[in-house]
Amino acid sequence: MLVLLAGIFVVHIATVIMLFVSTIANVWMVGTTTMGKGSWGLWLMCNGTCRQLTVGSSEAASLKAAQAFMILSIIFSVIALVMFIVQLFTLEKGKRFYITGAIMLVCWLCILIGASIFTARFTGLRLGFGNVHHGYSFILAWICFCFSFIIGILYLVLRKK
Repeated sequence: MLVLLAGIFVVHIATVIMLFVSTIANVWMVGTTTMGKGSWGLWLMCNGTCRQLTVGSSEAASLKAAQAFMILSIIFSVIALVMFIVQLFTLEKGKRFYITGAIMLVCWLCILIGASIFTARFTGLRLGFGNVHHGYSFILAWICFCFSFIIGILYLVLRKK
């Protein structure tokens, strides 16, 4: 049981780190231009130099929503990690990690909403790039989506021994 809890803790820390990288790095979409390779993400468009990501007025609200939900997912993931540590030392034997699991599932929901908004609204956006494909930040966001769901369910199922 201790090995399982340690494994979940390590995967949770890895998920938090990947969420930070995914949200901060601007490599959600990658393409080529006449100046070489370029990328854009939630915050900046980089093509040699980085500048503010400019989108049309119809996509501005979607971009802000995707940014907000990805930031919320980081916040909830860190809160769940802290709650796990607190519950590990204060929870009675035989009790389950309900609070930690619930917070992690809220994190999962925020990742789902944020990544889905970006997928639906910005995947087909070219922004002057050719040969556009998904970057590592986009893939990391969906990996974190899977990990946070699994971790959340495991927290709800596990008992403290």
